[in-house]
Amino acid sequence: MIEKRNFYINGEWVAPIDARDCEVIDPSTEEPCAVISLGSAADADAAVAAAKAALPGWMATPVEERIALVEKLLEIYMERGEDLAQSMSIAMGAPIDLARTQQVGAGSFHLKNFINAAKKFQFDRPLDEKYPNDRIIYEAVGVAALITPWNWPMNQITLKVGAAAIAGCTMILKPSEESPLDAMVFAELVDAAGFPKGVFNLVNGDGTGVGTRLSGHPDVDMVSFTGSTRAGIAISKNAAETLKKVHLELGGKGANVVFADADEKAVKRGVLHMMNNTGQSCNAPSRMLVQSEIYDQAVEIAAEVASKVAVGSAHDEGNHMGPVVNKTQWEKIQGLIQKGIDEGARLVAGGPGLPENFNKGFYVKPTVFADVTPDMTIAREEIFGPVLSIIKFDTEEEAITIANDTEYGLTNYVQTQDPARANRMARVLRSGMVEMNGKPRSAGAPFGGMKKSGNGREAGIFGIEDFMEIKAVSGWTPE
Repeated sequence: MIEKRNFYINGEWVAPIDARDCEVIDPSTEEPCAVISLGSAADADAAVAAAKAALPGWMATPVEERIALVEKLLEIYMERGEDLAQSMSIAMGAPIDLARTQQVGAGSFHLKNFINAAKKFQFDRPLDEKYPNDRIIYEAVGVAALITPWNWPMNQITLKVGAAAIAGCTMILKPSEESPLDAMVFAELVDAAGFPKGVFNLVNGDGTGVGTRLSGHPDVDMVSFTGSTRAGIAISKNAAETLKKVHLELGGKGANVVFADADEKAVKRGVLHMMNNTGQSCNAPSRMLVQSEIYDQAVEIAAEVASKVAVGSAHDEGNHMGPVVNKTQWEKIQGLIQKGIDEGARLVAGGPGLPENFNKGFYVKPTVFADVTPDMTIAREEIFGPVLSIIKFDTEEEAITIANDTEYGLTNYVQTQDPARANRMARVLRSGMVEMNGKPRSAGAPFGGMKKSGNGREAGIFGIEDFMEIKAVSGWTPE
């Protein structure tokens, strides 16, 4: 049993003020794999006090020195990649090969992009060449509370910590109690990189305890949260009392619009994207909208592809889908699969219950529903599991209507060989991101949504800007 009860506060590993043990469950086996402490309001207060004390010195540190420390962090991150991968595999169920590549790789990718973006960005510049006496200064927001989820741990931790550090913010990280081990390894990396005391702090805890205290704390200037829409709303309400800045990256119900002229790999690509990370991605293409001319063929392909997705333990090497994170998520997904059946959707792959040859572990069958209508529960709720809903449409206008008929607005996808149509779709789809024909967003592109998918943007210079205030100065004397 791994024991990680201490917190990282003011540059030291310290015991909780009021110890409360919490077992971390391995979703592949349903057995405890580690024990951590859940912090209290007093622990959160201690971390905030350390961050507040460190803020003036960190803000005054030249940005070049802050960038250099993030570069050192990246170097150590790469050296400890296997430790990070193992901690994510055991605690949140990412198959070890996926953990080593996608999960660990996401973190290094974001840190590199922050470094590159920061070196090109003018943190202090004239308003315009016509107005040399007007100055625009980008200044750190202040003390930032970073609350991260369990599904892509290093992706979200690096998106927040890298941007906050370069911007000049001090911070308190509260990782998910479902996947805390990787965050504690990350704290070791920050310590080894030589960040000044108090710049980075880590306190484990649950949302109602440490999370609530941080989001409402009068000395916290910003909350950056990634998680469910329900929790994001609660954080916004709690933070409103102190008028702090709130950045939210929340749920999604992405539409993948497949036109009749889509390339031959479009359907397969969409199914595999949906099943990646066991469907536990807020930007998953969970609604596949297929034009009627190719609908039957697409359903057949989707069912065949899903049926060939292997399911296995997160500890086993190979290309397979692991378990979902915990029993609560498993039961929620099972309930929604049954709801799809009860409401009349046609099950063409997967279904309720454990996959064949499994009698324990939080495993879900790769599931595909056809003949889904936009009003069905599985077409409207974020399932956060390997469940794909296929919806038929006739015209481009109908596809737009269906795609936008959701409270979410994170990522939509378009598959068509017609460039003009692709561009039209990109302009009218109501989401923070649109990916077309399988081409991923480039390095440094902003990540974030609209509507109930949240606000603000992460990654690259957009992410750094989110942790800064803009100060306008008049009467500046050029030096």
